[in-house]
Amino acid sequence: MAEIIQKDGIWAFDSDALRLTPGRDRNVSVLRRTLGELVVPLGALAGISFEQGRRSGRLRLRLRDGADPLLHATGGRLAEIHDPYQLTVEPDRYGVAEYFTDEVRDALLLEQVPGTPVTGYLLPGPRLPLSVSAGDGTAGFDGERVRLEWNWKTEDAKAAAGPRTLALADILAVEWQPSAGLENGHLRFRVRGVPAKVRAKYDPNAVELWGFKRDPLMALVAAAVQARLPHPSAALPEAPPTAEEPEADHDALLRRLRELGELHREGVLTDEEFARAKQAVLKRM
Repeated sequence: MAEIIQKDGIWAFDSDALRLTPGRDRNVSVLRRTLGELVVPLGALAGISFEQGRRSGRLRLRLRDGADPLLHATGGRLAEIHDPYQLTVEPDRYGVAEYFTDEVRDALLLEQVPGTPVTGYLLPGPRLPLSVSAGDGTAGFDGERVRLEWNWKTEDAKAAAGPRTLALADILAVEWQPSAGLENGHLRFRVRGVPAKVRAKYDPNAVELWGFKRDPLMALVAAAVQARLPHPSAALPEAPPTAEEPEADHDALLRRLRELGELHREGVLTDEEFARAKQAVLKRM
């Protein structure tokens, strides 16, 4: 197992998955602390990189498109400080970070993990039940219903209708938009039978966000709901199955063993790497 321990968090990797645990340092964002530990299957990864800097370095994971509902719900709008797939590395641990990177890359190569989009979420999304207060209201989700409640800062016309309960079956889509400059953000639910779009300030199916500390936590509500909506690939035509799709196919695993043996004989794999990869294949057989 490869492991790197930093103030920013702990990343550990075995042959099947990465375990990402946020640190307890005060500089770790509230979103990462609330999200907690993530277990990322190797098959969800598209790549890993390590960038050195004068004061600190950064480990970055790149996930396959459609693997994580949080990344889909935030659509690249999540600030770096809140990104759970980045880890700040101190200069005295650069060697460890490089070793960690090499271990993950080798595993991706040996397992032949494609970098293509996936057709279903490989991570479950934030834990439930979940409730977040920010902006002009509180959004809660229990896996079946979204509950929206308003506070004293809510626009009168919006608050007059009282709390909202939205059944998951009636939600078509969810949007999370952080505030930027003079533009406020929002958490908005697209509801069946409600085609009109109004500003979040007046929309009874949206929470308006003003750029305060807890705003990013609304992204967790968006991700939790997104994880239970149809996967974005559902609207795309399915690719025809290939002959090697069943992972446990005996012939495919035998071919993998032969490939590993050739890599070992050519010196690409060390004895230890070959033994570890061989054992992983044998377990699947």
